[in-house]
Amino acid sequence: MNDTEPEQNLNSTEVSDLQVSVIIPARNEERSLSACLNSLLSQSEPGFALGQQWELIIVNDDSTDNTRAIAAQAAADHHGVILLDAPPLDLSSKGGFTGKSNACWTGAQAARGHHLLFTDADTIHETNDISRSLREAEKHKAALLSYSPRQIVTGFWQHAVMPLVFSELASVYPPKQVNDPTRRLAAANGQFILVERDAYFAVGGHRAVGKSVLEDVALAHNIKRAPRIICLRYAPEALATRMYWTTPEMIEGWTKNLALLFPKPVALALWRILDILLFFGLPLIAYSLYWLQPWQQSVILLIWVRTLWRFYSRVVRSNFPAFDVAISIVGIPLFVYLLLRSVIYHRVKHTVVWKGRNYNTSI
Repeated sequence: MNDTEPEQNLNSTEVSDLQVSVIIPARNEERSLSACLNSLLSQSEPGFALGQQWELIIVNDDSTDNTRAIAAQAAADHHGVILLDAPPLDLSSKGGFTGKSNACWTGAQAARGHHLLFTDADTIHETNDISRSLREAEKHKAALLSYSPRQIVTGFWQHAVMPLVFSELASVYPPKQVNDPTRRLAAANGQFILVERDAYFAVGGHRAVGKSVLEDVALAHNIKRAPRIICLRYAPEALATRMYWTTPEMIEGWTKNLALLFPKPVALALWRILDILLFFGLPLIAYSLYWLQPWQQSVILLIWVRTLWRFYSRVVRSNFPAFDVAISIVGIPLFVYLLLRSVIYHRVKHTVVWKGRNYNTSI
C-alpha cells in the first residue's frame, strides 16, 4: 500500500484488530533502512502476521536520497506495509514540529494498532522482539516501554566517546528510578518506544512535544505525569542500532542532544577534565619529583588507583565492550568538546543542525 496522506486516526471508542502499528520516521536513511526493514519484516509469523495482527508504517520525511524508493518497494512487496509522506515542515516560530516529531505524528494518525511502536530507521531488530515487547509491557502494566539498544560503533573516536556518553546517561537516568512511579524522573529512547495508543493520544502524542529536540524524553515525561507506568531498560537481546556512520555525524548528533540530556553539562565537562588530569598527572608527579619519599609516592599512586576505579566503575555502566571502556579515557577531550559545543549551540547560538535542518532552540 502506498499513500501520501495519513488516514484519520481511530478514536478511543473504535476497535482495531491490529495489536501494534510499527512506525518508522525516515529522513535520508538509504544506508540503514533496508537492513531495518528486513529485520522488521522477519517478525511476521503465524499468529503475529504482518497485515493481520500488525502493520508497518514508514514515514518519509522529505528525503533527498533513495529512502522513499526503498520504502516504496517494501510497500509494494508486502501487504501491511504502508508508505506515507510527512507534511511540509515549518521551521519558523509559527511551526509546531521538529522533523522527527512531524513524521512520528503523521504515522500515529494513520496507525490502527492498539499499541504504537516508534523505532528509528537505523535499528536492527532481533527475531520476535516486537511480540516479546508487547508481552513485557503487559507484564509490567506499562503504558510506555522503551528499550536502549546495543550500540554498533565504528572508528576509533566512536569506540572511545560513545561509552562516556552512555555511562553518563545511565547515571542521570537510572532505569530503577525512571521505572519507579513514585519518582518524577522520566526518560525514553526514541530508537524503540512502545506505547498504548490511548495513553499516547490522551497526552497529545508527538504533537504535544513537537517543538522539543529531545522529543522521546518529553513524551516519557508526559506519559508518566498522566499518570501512567513507564518502563525503560537496556535490551541488547532485542535490537541494535548504528547511530552514526562517521565522526562528523557523531559530533553533529551529540551537539544536538547533550546540553538537553544532562542537567549540568559544563560542570560535567569540568569533572571529566579533572579525570584526565588525575589519570595522567598523578603517575607523572609520583615518578618525576625525585625528592618524594617512597611512602609519599605510594600515597600518590593509591590516589591514582582510586581515580582509575572511580572512572572505570562509572564508564562500565555504558554496557560497552571491555576494549571500548578501556580506551574511553582517551575520548575525554572530544567528549568535553561535545558538551561545551552543545551548550554554545543551545544557549548562545540558539540553533542546532540535524540532517540538513536548522532548529531554533529558543522557540
